[in-house]
Amino acid sequence: MVIQVENLTFIYRSPFSPSRQALSGISMKIESNEIIAIVGATGSGKTTLIQHFNGLLRPTFGKIWIDSKDMADSKFNLNELRRRVGLVFQFPEIQLFEETVFDDIAFAPRNLKLTESQIEERVHQSFKLVDLDYQLFRDRSPFHLSGGEKRRVAIAGVLAMDPEILVMDEPTVSLDLHASMMIKEVIVQYHRMGRVVIFISHDMDLIADLAQRIVVLEKGKLIFDGPKEKLFLDSALLKRTGLILPKVCQFMEKVKQKGYSVRTDVFTVEEAKKELKKVLKIV
Repeated sequence: MVIQVENLTFIYRSPFSPSRQALSGISMKIESNEIIAIVGATGSGKTTLIQHFNGLLRPTFGKIWIDSKDMADSKFNLNELRRRVGLVFQFPEIQLFEETVFDDIAFAPRNLKLTESQIEERVHQSFKLVDLDYQLFRDRSPFHLSGGEKRRVAIAGVLAMDPEILVMDEPTVSLDLHASMMIKEVIVQYHRMGRVVIFISHDMDLIADLAQRIVVLEKGKLIFDGPKEKLFLDSALLKRTGLILPKVCQFMEKVKQKGYSVRTDVFTVEEAKKELKKVLKIV
């Protein structure tokens, strides 16, 4: 699946308040099996941008092409797009509404008119992807779960549509460390299935660990789109946007200042361990 965004501009209009331009001239392409992080200050247009990927918002100006088909075409199938691009909102657990966890996750597959056996298979697979025990949780009320469990059930409901692209808005916000690690594993596992994952986050450590490509927005404009290595080595851009280096990068900088000849272009804990073992000659 290919999403091509061309000169996207979006203006929020309301009869009760002044118009506000949220995006200006955004152009980008999403086409390969990668994990993309979208970052920027609050109000930079991140959530507005991702809501265009599944047609929840439509461009004020510019074009969005899905597999070379113009989203603005009157014959374009928006329902099919929303099945192929699964959007997980920030705090998706507030959208839980069914009596059981199974029924909540099965809601989308049932709307797709799948057979009961297909629905059961989709739900079972989604339980597995979010690391919830099927027998233990299937008949429980989603309203009696912990915050992290609710988040995983809500994500499972989107995964049950089997989207080709998974888009997540701040998936780990307000979660404890354990719950955040579970969500991180969801992203990793879905990507291993050959899918694209796009997520918004302010957690630079999460981004450094997972993302291969980073898109930076500033006041509605795209100012960077490239590999994380290039962004984290651009101190001027980091300072301009208020982005903070991941803790691993900060640690390696301190080690180098102590006189050790270590690389500072490492971005994950595993990479840092390997570098330190090599420099310190630890077997």
